Amino acid sequence: MTGPSPTPRRPGRLPAVDVVIATHDRPELVRTAIDAVMAQDYPGVLRCLVVHDRCEPDPTLVREGRRRRVEVLTNTRTPGLAGSRNTGILAGDGDLVAFCDDDDVWFEDKVSRQVDLLERSGAATSVTGIVVDYQDRRTTRIPHPEEMTVRALARHRVMAAHPSTVMVRRTALEGPIGLVDEELPGSYAEDYDWILRAAAVGDVAVVEMGLVLVRWGASQFARQWSVIVAAIDHLLSKHAAFGEDPRALGRLQGQRAFALAASRDPGALAAAAHAVRTWPWERRSYLAGAVALHLLSADRVLDLANRRGRGI
Repeated sequence: MTGPSPTPRRPGRLPAVDVVIATHDRPELVRTAIDAVMAQDYPGVLRCLVVHDRCEPDPTLVREGRRRRVEVLTNTRTPGLAGSRNTGILAGDGDLVAFCDDDDVWFEDKVSRQVDLLERSGAATSVTGIVVDYQDRRTTRIPHPEEMTVRALARHRVMAAHPSTVMVRRTALEGPIGLVDEELPGSYAEDYDWILRAAAVGDVAVVEMGLVLVRWGASQFARQWSVIVAAIDHLLSKHAAFGEDPRALGRLQGQRAFALAASRDPGALAAAAHAVRTWPWERRSYLAGAVALHLLSADRVLDLANRRGRGI
């Protein structure tokens, strides 16, 4: 499968890159994220669009320049991460669009390596690897090209293909892939939903290097169990790939059962049993059962997973 044709541009002109950073009351972290974007060694134009969601915009973040600029916006769409990302996307006009979470930091060669790969491959979308920082321990995780297909992504959410690593052609983003889904409850897994759609449209090119420092442990979704359950239900109803593959379906059912168990929902044990019947080799289902039976602590399971640079 190949992606859409590269965006036409004048000979010798490097693609302009819009970088969307959604933020909510994290003034110090977002400044660090912006500094890393501005410090990229990419010689082309970089326009950083900082979208404030449910908080007052900070005009002191604005920077003016010929090849580097920072603009401050307010989320005018659905409150939350999805609406914020879309506000930034639609405010830009660059050939390429990249995302960065407000608590992540790009390495200085990220943009140049991704632009080069997109130009050479003709792919619509690119991702890189990450370096996970959790409790002063760092773990490098690299996605592989064979993992970036719809079937593989449905079976295994590739956390290494983090949203802060995504770069996509605007023609594909505003065209066949589409914007971020604002109907996902709480914007949970909006990045996963989007990368599934991107993989369905065309190849996802991979820079097999850890080029983004990702801080784990401060996620707004870490323990919003009811939101997680509702979002998983939304994904299951939206993507046929899960219903077509028992392994993929069992994985999401296992995650759903774990969230129910962590929230002490009385239906957790039945949900775990249902997930086991769907795909008996899914470990999350057994962890969910153990948490539901009070044999394990959900917080302890999450901590152990995060220490390995993973999630549930």
